Formats: sequence, structure tokens, C-alpha cells
Amino acid sequence: MLIIDAHLDLAWNALQFNRDLLQNVYTLRVREARMQGAGRAQNTVSFPELRRARVALCFGTVLARVNPFGSPEIDYGSPAQAFAAARGHLMYYHALAQQGHIRLITNRAQLDAHIREWEIFDETITELTSIAPPTGIVVSMECADPILNPAQVQDWFDAGLRAIGPAHYGHNRYVGGTGTEIGFNDAGIELLHAMERAGMMLDVTHLSDEAFWEAMGFYEGAILASHHNCRALVPHQRQLTDEQIRALLARDAVIGAAFDVWMLIPEWSFGKVTNRAASIATVAEHIDHVCQLAGDSTHAAIGSDLDGGFGRESSPYDLDTIVDVQKLADALSARDFDDGDIANVMHANWLRLLRRAWEKDEG
Repeated sequence: MLIIDAHLDLAWNALQFNRDLLQNVYTLRVREARMQGAGRAQNTVSFPELRRARVALCFGTVLARVNPFGSPEIDYGSPAQAFAAARGHLMYYHALAQQGHIRLITNRAQLDAHIREWEIFDETITELTSIAPPTGIVVSMECADPILNPAQVQDWFDAGLRAIGPAHYGHNRYVGGTGTEIGFNDAGIELLHAMERAGMMLDVTHLSDEAFWEAMGFYEGAILASHHNCRALVPHQRQLTDEQIRALLARDAVIGAAFDVWMLIPEWSFGKVTNRAASIATVAEHIDHVCQLAGDSTHAAIGSDLDGGFGRESSPYDLDTIVDVQKLADALSARDFDDGDIANVMHANWLRLLRRAWEKDEG
């Protein structure tokens, strides 16, 4: 079955971790065998694996923050530096597209043609080793720190960016993120208005609780939660409360389930609890919770976050590479999801959201 994954830090892995994602996952693991650090030699994602996994489309991020005392692989000393790093991530996707390795998807016509090609492939080719079409990339931004000012949003849109999550962890330039109780500042409110004018989708992932509710009031465009799980199952501010999920349902948003083990089970502790405590069936539990609140399967989806600063050591124990995301279909079937429900979660819900967000492209 086709997959659409709403959150993969592909450019960050390629540039900050110096991973040639055109290589096989196992080749990259060999190359990193002597390296130290989270996720090294444990990576799960590369472009060959995405095609084998039948990931027809994914949201590929650009990611940089402003924090002169933060982590060197993600934080920069000034907005200009963060801007340059994030533009480098964006240019990585453009370079791959120019070489024919991926397709940048920025409008409805491109989306429909790309998905139809993948549907034909999926219907006629059964061997995972067969040559698949390129994976499509919708470029999204995780943390708006690289946007020098709200007036620059249109320039980012013109360069191919289609979704912005204004926050990450901590106190960001425009808004408070995970671990804070800070809302949007004045520039952040201007950012939301500029996004709406440009037709940029808003990703509420990582917003503080205060900022989440402000965003619901200030922004009227298309909304998604790219990689979020349920606070009812894992009591942490990083997860969505049932009240927040209901607010997203009322906005016809889609919520992507993340595969980070610490977001799947409450007892996870890095280095102290093994990933044997969580499986792909645990991901299905969070998806089912969203569906139970919604009363149907039209708002739950995948936002795996695989290789998002970790590897298979912090992913569900029964996942070796992103190909194993296909196991989610069986886990949902075990929860009495029918074929239509499973297709919604695996790809159709994200497809509907993108088509709705880009409706004006039809004219």
C-alpha cells in the first residue's frame, strides 16, 4: 500500500550528519560503524528505502534554530546563520530534483500526476525490488527561526516551501515551543497572517499549549499536526490533549503519528529502557485514539519522524528500516480497521488535506 509520511528530516540528515541518502541504509550503517552519537549506524531512512517502502510522498523538512548556546548540529548564533543553513536544506531538495532523484511537489497538478503514477505502479508491480517512481517531496519548515521577518514568508513560498511549523523545542524567535508556557509574540502573529496570505500550511507540532490555542484563533488556513501523538496515552506536553485533538478535528486537520519511542510509551527513558517496550502496534494505539475521538478514520495519518536525531535504537523494536512502516497496516487491521480505514491512515488523509489546501491550483 502507498504511504505518505508527513515528517522526515531528510536534508538535516544529509547535511548535518553527512549522510548520502542516495545510498542504501545498510551501506550508511557500515560507513558510520565507528562513529559515536545518537542514531549513528542505526539509521532507518534513505531514498532507496523510501521507494522500497512505497513512500510515494513525504514532507521533507528544513530545520535550523537560533540559539548561540545550543547544539551545534541544529543551532546557530544568529538569524542570518539559521537562514543560510535552512536555505541550504531547501537547495538540497532542489539539487536532488534537478538530478531526477526526487520530485518537488508544490501544487495540485503536480500532486495529482505524481500520485497517479505511483498508484499505477502500486497496482501493477508486486516486487519491492522493482524500479519505483521517485519519491515526491513537499518541503516543510520545522521552527520558523530561519525566516528573517514575516514579510519574507512569500519569498520562502516562491522558493518551494509549503508548510511551516513555527516552533521547535524551547523559546523560539516567534513563539514558545515544547517545554515552555509562552505564546506568540507580535512578530509571530504577523508571521501567521503572512503564512495565510501566501497559502502556506500551518503545522502546529511543537507549539506550547498557549501557542496552540492562539494559533487556532489567529490562523484560518489549512492546518496539520505533522508528527504528534496523544497525551492521554503519554502524559507529556509534547503530545496533544484530547481537547486539542478535538479542536484540530473541527478544523478538518490531519494528525500524523510519530514513531519516536519516547512519544509512544510513558515509561521510556533514554539509555535505561530498551525499545522492546514499544512496537508498531503501539503506533496503531495512538492512531486508534485519534480515530475514536473523531468517530472515523479521516484525520489520523503517519508522520514518522524516523531518523529525527535518533535511529532504530529509539524506534519501535520491530522496525529495522522505514520499509517496516508497511507493518502498520496489519496492526490497524488487528484493531478492526477495514481496508478503506487503513488506506486513509497510510496515505489518503494526507492526500485529501493537500488537495484541499491547493484547491485554487485547479483554476
